[in-house]
Formats: sequence, structure tokens, C-alpha cells
Amino acid sequence: MTAASAARKLARMVTRLTPKAGPLDAPAIARRLLRSVPTASLATAVSGDAGWPYASLVALAVGHDGMPVLLLSSFSDHTRNLNADPRASLLLDGTHGLANRMAGERVTLMGRVHLIAQGSSRDHLRARYLRRHPGAEAYEGFTDFAFYAMHLERAHLIGGFAKAYRLVANDLLSPVAHDHPLVDAEASIIEHMNDDHRDTVQLYANVLARRPGRGWRITGIDRFGIDLRAGGAVARVAFERMVDDATAARQALMALAAHARADAPS
Repeated sequence: MTAASAARKLARMVTRLTPKAGPLDAPAIARRLLRSVPTASLATAVSGDAGWPYASLVALAVGHDGMPVLLLSSFSDHTRNLNADPRASLLLDGTHGLANRMAGERVTLMGRVHLIAQGSSRDHLRARYLRRHPGAEAYEGFTDFAFYAMHLERAHLIGGFAKAYRLVANDLLSPVAHDHPLVDAEASIIEHMNDDHRDTVQLYANVLARRPGRGWRITGIDRFGIDLRAGGAVARVAFERMVDDATAARQALMALAAHARADAPS
């Protein structure tokens, strides 16, 4: 068998193995990774050095609409690279803990990264980021640090061997107005749950997310679910259905609590 025929045979095999998934399967996986993975590899093009690729580790949060949010220092190479060329990619790795990590899920986001202007939307994104990464409060106020957002254009999801999907921005984003009722109510819902329903929050983590340990707190709530954190560990619990206001969010939290109590070990 020649090299060309072997390559054609392999291509036919991969085609047969590629799942004929429904149109929502890949976007749903990508959205879950986007909202649950707290760090990413940021790839930029080195400024003034023939565009050599440069990858670095960054902490990640997302807006209610799914827009990735980063806190970057102007002293960092990746920030200087972005100032010269805002095109970048973010690799979100969901394979942690797997024996064969190459069989796990990961998604590469591609877009342009720009400074977030001052305003109410910036204030809310800042609050979401700091709740997700409380350690950043130690340096967020330094003059060289600022918040940036990736304006997504496309994405590439790998769900394992022969499971590759090319996606567009609308597959991952869910437009939300800055004055959306849930955006306004997020902070008060989180405070109420963490202060008055600590045992329920603990059940969310231990039972629904299957994450051990104590001290879990809610750090974010959006139309699709809640974010949890305990020390350096994070978790994500999805709602059964999308919610559109604070009342529906509270009902969804009650439904999760009932589910968790029913499944909790006696």
C-alpha cells in the first residue's frame, strides 16, 4: 500500500468515525466548557518578532452572555502582543483527571481581545471575575492591571478521538442586555444563598457536582446554571432549563436543592 492510499484509507476511517451529532450537541458541550473551566492557555502573536506564537496561562471568567473576560497586566508579553495584534486564541482544557486526557473534551476559542471600557458593564464583569478568582483582589487594583474581553469569532471543539466540530460565535454566545433582570439580581441571590442556605450550597457541590470537601460557595449565577468554589476548587451545576429572571432563577435553585436532597446519601 502506498503512502497516498494509506492516507486516503485513514481519512475514510476518520469520516466514518466522526459522529453525526445533532446541531446542538457540540455547541452545548462548548458552552459548558466555556462556563466551567477557570483557566485557559492564551495564544498571541509575538509583537515585532515575525509573529511567533506565544502561549501563556491566564485565569478566565465569562459574562452572562458567555464573553470571555481576562485580567491582564500591561507588563506581560501577552498584553503587549495583543496591543499590536488583538487576534488571539484561548484553549479551555476539560480533560483534568482523565486517565487518557487526549480522549477528553477541550475547546479552542478564536477572536480579538480588547480592553473593556469603564462603565456599568465593566463593573459587573469585574465583580463576576473577582468572585470567580478571589485571589485576584490582591493585585487587581494595581495600575498596570486591566480587564479585557475576547470578542469571539469562531471556535473548534474536540470531544475526543474523531470528534471535532467547527463552531461560530453564535453557537457559544447568548446575548444578554446589561439591564437584564438576572444580571441586576445576581449579587443579591449569591449573597442570600451563601449566607442563609450554606447547607444547600454544600449539597449542590457534594451531590450534584460530585465534588468533595466543605466550604463551598456560589460565585456566579447565570441563565444556564451556577458556579461554585471552595478554596482552589471550582465546580459548575447546570439548571434543568434556561431561566430568564430572578424569580425563575430562585425556582431553579429550589429544584436543584430538591434534587440534591433526594440523591444525597442517607
